[in-house]
Amino acid sequence: MLLKAFSQIWASCLLLHCLSTVAQAQNNGLKIPLWPQGAPGFENRRNEPEQAKDWWVKNIHNPSVTVFLPPQTKATGTAVIIMPGGGHRELVFNAEGVEPAAFLNNLGIAAIVLKYRLGREENSPYNVEKHPRQDAERAIRLVRSKASVWGIDPMRIGVLGFSAGGEVANMVAYGPGNGDPKATDPIDRLNSKPNFLMLIYPGPGFIPAAIPTDAPPVFLITANNDPCCSGSTIELLQKYRAAKVPVEAHILAQGSHGFNMGQRSKLNAVSSWPQRLADWLSDSNLLLPAGSAQAKKPE
Repeated sequence: MLLKAFSQIWASCLLLHCLSTVAQAQNNGLKIPLWPQGAPGFENRRNEPEQAKDWWVKNIHNPSVTVFLPPQTKATGTAVIIMPGGGHRELVFNAEGVEPAAFLNNLGIAAIVLKYRLGREENSPYNVEKHPRQDAERAIRLVRSKASVWGIDPMRIGVLGFSAGGEVANMVAYGPGNGDPKATDPIDRLNSKPNFLMLIYPGPGFIPAAIPTDAPPVFLITANNDPCCSGSTIELLQKYRAAKVPVEAHILAQGSHGFNMGQRSKLNAVSSWPQRLADWLSDSNLLLPAGSAQAKKPE
């Protein structure tokens, strides 16, 4: 009887594991529009095809997220929404989207890559100050709404922003993020504030005059010889220090702008920078399984 009961339990565990593995496989690479009927006010453009070539994607009229879940055996319950750069003219989707997603998956983190609307693309109908913010807020709310389905802790959702994607992260990081409790769409009732930030050579836009004391903890990295974004990284560091909010910053001597995940660089400090990010995630207890005795919100 005991052996039979054990066999039944083991079979059930195998079934649950298989179902989880199937769910993970079904979601990986899955593209989900942020709004089923298209972006508010631009619904009639949702079926226009995107343009993609070499390293960029543009002509984004139906903003979306692409989901990459880690193997169930590695999953920590932490999730990161990745916001690629591209100067609000295009998105560096592979090098600053898919490649960091693979890196995060290997750490056990669910990675969700955002395609946001581009306000500086030629003939764009979008406003840089308005529409990327809408897309980022909706993406964070959408991921929170999928927390139970994707095995995510809704209080361990971060943002990884590169260059202009760092500016989009700034748009959503420092306010309350409150949803509309009366919204007809339940997703819009959820909070859109990330729990932690990772900003990689973030652009100079949308840095607040002062960092609020409830700002998310942040990881910063840039190259000192980056003509665009070393100054904005240092500005963020100083303002985080003034607010006494946890911050870790790395200023590399070389690397210029746009070194992505570092693997194309011959500079050791640049090619190995993702390990600094992994260390920070580990030190912040974000690589421990959600709900474990040791895991807690980053401090």
